[in-house]
Amino acid sequence: MNKDQVKGVGEQVKGKVNEAVGKVTNDPAKELKGDLQQGAGKVQKAYGDAKEDAKDEAKRRNP
Repeated sequence: MNKDQVKGVGEQVKGKVNEAVGKVTNDPAKELKGDLQQGAGKVQKAYGDAKEDAKDEAKRRNP
């Protein structure tokens, strides 16, 4: 697991928390912030996943 994957998952968790807090406190701005954080986290994790896949593929091609 690389740093982009870890940071991406962390952003997703923070987003879930902010979304839940926004729902409980009836704060649409906080809820939206949580949604956006989750989206950003998913993108960053996908980037990290792609980097890992590329690294694994390079290892397979050049043992």
